[in-house]
Amino acid sequence: MAGKYELYTDASGKYRFRLKAANGQIIASSEAYESKASAQHGIASVKANADSETVDLT
Repeated sequence: MAGKYELYTDASGKYRFRLKAANGQIIASSEAYESKASAQHGIASVKANADSETVDLT
């Protein structure tokens, strides 16, 4: 099973998403969004940019 994005509302009614690995562990969490559409756009942005270059700043 591949990882998955979960879109949900938090305790204050804002929209958030989290990325879960195949084993169910949360590996990323989003900021709070005012609208569901904005949260969905955030998911699309992560998907589009996830294959970006890694820059090691250490």
